[in-house]
This record gives sequence, structure tokens and C-alpha cells, in this order.
Amino acid sequence: MYQVDLSPDPKEAAAIEARRNQEKERQSRFFNVRTRVMGVDVKALNSQVEERKLREATDQSKEAAYGTYQEQYDLVAQMLEKEQAERTRRLAKKVQEFREQKQQLKNRREFDLWDPGRLWMEFPAHLSHSDPPCGPASLQYFAGEDLERATCLKMQQEQFSYSLERQLQEQQQVKAEEKCADMLNDQLRLAVDMQAAQLAKLEESCRMAMMSAMANANKAQAAELAEQQRCEQQREQEANLMEIQNQITSDLLTENPQVAQHPVAPHRVLPYYWRGMTPEQRAAIRKVQEVQRHEKEAQRQADKALDAEWEGQALHLAQAAMELEEQERELCAEFRRGLGSFNQQLAKEQKAQQNYLNSIIYTNQPTAQYHLQFNTGSR
Repeated sequence: MYQVDLSPDPKEAAAIEARRNQEKERQSRFFNVRTRVMGVDVKALNSQVEERKLREATDQSKEAAYGTYQEQYDLVAQMLEKEQAERTRRLAKKVQEFREQKQQLKNRREFDLWDPGRLWMEFPAHLSHSDPPCGPASLQYFAGEDLERATCLKMQQEQFSYSLERQLQEQQQVKAEEKCADMLNDQLRLAVDMQAAQLAKLEESCRMAMMSAMANANKAQAAELAEQQRCEQQREQEANLMEIQNQITSDLLTENPQVAQHPVAPHRVLPYYWRGMTPEQRAAIRKVQEVQRHEKEAQRQADKALDAEWEGQALHLAQAAMELEEQERELCAEFRRGLGSFNQQLAKEQKAQQNYLNSIIYTNQPTAQYHLQFNTGSR
């Protein structure tokens, strides 16, 4: 619909230009007679082999480094798992020891409520006025009477002292456990820091080893590349010398027409060896061209004569058509004159007939008495 001038995409233009350059390089490599080899491109294959070897060496070095890292990580993971299992075991052991020592059934506060031997340790009935089975209905215990107040106070004090001592012990135990946990956490952090330092040292040593291996590989690659360049230069020089020798001793620079003849199809020529046509071939071509020119000239004369004949026939046909038209006009004029005369004669006859009718036949006009008698006769 509407043509809008849009700026091309830089990335797309760069990609197109890169592909165009690669295609030009490929064509220059394929169409270069000096470096072209029938069958396969040995230089490209050698470069692909070298690239594959370099890629395999790099992959092997990466895999070796990954393996070293994996072993280190596995060792650290095993150490951490062992440390966690040992810490869990120590904590479970301490919890069990605490339960066995400090959480016995007899030391609980509500032990006297569900003690299975409580009934066996009760005093017999009616032992004293403070006997629990004796209620107000037994008339042995009255409201406001407290005969064993001193004993109760003593028991309360003992119970309070026991509870206070037990709370102090529990607080001390909690403090000891917190102190032990802090110490264990400090030891764990110290062990983790030591492991981290060891891992950092191992990582640094692995990195140095990898850098050394990479440097050695780069040196070897640089040496191999230099050797390849030297061999390539030597092969190029040998190829240049061989090409010069071939150019000097071969028929490439000569004017021998047999060199350009195709070995399989004799009617064809080799384009990169063909030096032009021979004088005999040029003379044959000129002779054929001259024959074609004469044939074309004769054909042109024949066409010209045929055109002149067609023009004469067209002129004769035009003259005949004009004569026919003139005759047709004359016939039409004569027909119109005859028709006019016939119409005049017919008009005269009709006029004479009308005069005869008016002057002779229609002279007596009928009266009313005639019509009355005609009507009566008909009845």
C-alpha cells in the first residue's frame, strides 16, 4: 500500500554481511586453482580436526577440574554429615541422661495423686482427729479446730524448701546446658571455619593447578599452531614453486588449441584452458554468417515483393468496392425516380376516381323521407 523507508536492523545487516563474507571466502577458496583440490578440502578438514582436538582437550581439563571439585564437595559433605550425626547422638544421649536422672516418677509433684501404692501407705481409720477419712459427720473433727497446725507448717516449709532447691537445681541445669550448647556451637563454628579454610586452600591449589594446566595447554597449542603455520608456509612455498614450474613447462601459457579440448566430449572445451578460436573456426563462422546474411536478404526481398503484391490487391479491391458503391447509388436514384413517377400516376388515378364519385355517383343526397320509407319497408 504505502512504501515507508525504514532503517534496516543493524544485527540483521551484520549477520547478512557476515554470511556474504563467508560465502565470498568459500568461493575464493573453491575457485582458486592453486589451492583447489578435487574431492575434499584437506585444509578445512585439518582445521576441523585441530579444533576438535582442542575442544576435547578443553573438555577433558574441565571435566578433571569438575571431578576434583566434586571430590572436595563430597568430602566436605561427608564430614558435615558425620558431625551432624555425632551432634545429634550426643544431644539424644544427654536428653536421655537428664530424663533418667531428673525426671523420675517419684520426683514429680503430682506423683502422690496417681501413685499405685498410695492406698497401701495410708494410715488406718480413726488414727487421730486429723485423720482424712473422718469428716464433719464423724464428730471427730470440727470447723476451726487445728490440732496439727505446727506439723502442717513444718511440712509446708519443708515442701517450700524442696521446691526452692529443685528450682535452683533446674536453673543451674539450664545454665549448664546453655553453657554446653554455647561451647558446642563454638566448637562447631570453629570446625566449620577450619573446614572452610581447608576448602579455600584446596580450591586455591586446584585453581593454581588448573591455571598451570591451562598455561601448559596454551603453550602447547601455541607451539603446535606455530608448527602448523611453518608447515603451511613451507607447503605454500612448495606449491608456488611447483606452480611456477608447471606454468613454465606446461601448455597453459601456450596457444595450443588441443589443450582446451575436453577429454571425454570432443565437441566441448575446457573454459580455464581455452585461448580463443582458431582462424579456420573464425573463417567457418564468417562463411556461415555470410550465407545467413544472403538468405536473410533473399527472404527480405521476397517479403517485400509479397507486401507489394498484397498492396496492389488491396488497391484493386478498393477500386472495385468504389465502383460497386457508385453503381448502387445510381440504382438507388433510378429506383427513387421510378417510385416517384409511380406514386404520381397513382395519385392522379385516385384523384380522377374521387372526382368521378363526387361528380356523378354522389350527386343526389338522401332526404329524411327516404330514410323513413327505408325503415318502414324493413319492418
